[in-house]
Amino acid sequence: MEKKLTCIVCPLGCSLTVQIENGVVTDVQGNTCPRGKVYAENECTNPVRTITSTMKCADGSIISVKTDRTIPKDKMTECMEIINQNTVKLPVSIGDVIIEDVFGSNIVATQNRS
Repeated sequence: MEKKLTCIVCPLGCSLTVQIENGVVTDVQGNTCPRGKVYAENECTNPVRTITSTMKCADGSIISVKTDRTIPKDKMTECMEIINQNTVKLPVSIGDVIIEDVFGSNIVATQNRS
């Protein structure tokens, strides 16, 4: 099976062609650096994403948050549901863990709020 991807690792945005046989990447073409090959292999066998979003604060304002590690791509919707069901208690600082262990990642604050 052949899959076409655009690499998102760097600004070049290489057009990749990936050959997959029995769930295994057998060839990657079109990458101009080794990172493109690694990206293509991961995207085809175990796609992951970093979530960036906002959360409601107890005072009614919002704060920006993100996952501190990547999570499986197929868990993105569930992750967002968890984020949306919670409220941040202020004060928080950048890097503070807001929600622990969401699909192997923590939801952390990306801004300071008092």
